[in-house]
Amino acid sequence: MNKINETIQRAKVLACEIIRPAGEMAKARFDRIAEATMKGEHGDLVTEVDRMAEELMLPRIREAFPEHQIHSEEAGVLGEAGDWLWMIDPLDGTNNYAIGLSVFAVSITVLYRREPVIGVVYEPMTDRLFVSVRGEGATCNGIAMATRSMPQLKRGNIGWIQGHVVPKGDLRARGLRHQLEDNYKRVLALWAPTLLWCMLAKGDIQGIVLYNSEGDDLYSGLLMVQEAGGAVIDFEGRPVAGMREEPYLIACHPEHQEELLDVVRQGMGLSLL
Repeated sequence: MNKINETIQRAKVLACEIIRPAGEMAKARFDRIAEATMKGEHGDLVTEVDRMAEELMLPRIREAFPEHQIHSEEAGVLGEAGDWLWMIDPLDGTNNYAIGLSVFAVSITVLYRREPVIGVVYEPMTDRLFVSVRGEGATCNGIAMATRSMPQLKRGNIGWIQGHVVPKGDLRARGLRHQLEDNYKRVLALWAPTLLWCMLAKGDIQGIVLYNSEGDDLYSGLLMVQEAGGAVIDFEGRPVAGMREEPYLIACHPEHQEELLDVVRQGMGLSLL
């Protein structure tokens, strides 16, 4: 095993070890948080649980991989830039958590030269651990996952992820979401993006449309879907690889990508190719 693969395997083991205690702590404190404060200008929230989860995970990463950089939702950037980057979302779905809605997760991504190579997501309320490694597939509690096609996509459920930076009155976003609602059975906006990605990887929903949403909660799920056999493309139909500053993405089973891309183009007011 070469050094890169050895590092990936060590990092996967560590990520799986540290993510569960963070999620269990969040579950134990669910519906009885003492603090929830606004952050930024887009109405997002942070709770003491976000910070406590970071405190459980970050020291372990820094001890095991001192040369790796870490970017965490609340702590910011730790360490010097290099080939390896850990992206941590200690509580994906904080807005849900703060109002007593039990839809949240903890997310860890490891990237090598800006490409995600490990994605680990833990959903504590259901005790589901999702793990993906580049080239090794994706699992839920050790069981292999695969995206699913269906005879008529219009009967399917599509996830919607919209970035906090997108203004409420963004007409293109409104038009696109309206187009999706007109074409498919249901459009889900969970405010916990990693769980939408895991649902797609597991075959529980049929697609995701992501509108300019980049952050620590993106790449673990993106890798999860790719490793479960799903296609991830941009709004121009190009396969997605690596990090993007302003991602506009479509994810689904490969058999559905052209149909979903056409619907997105109609919703965005673009001419069909």
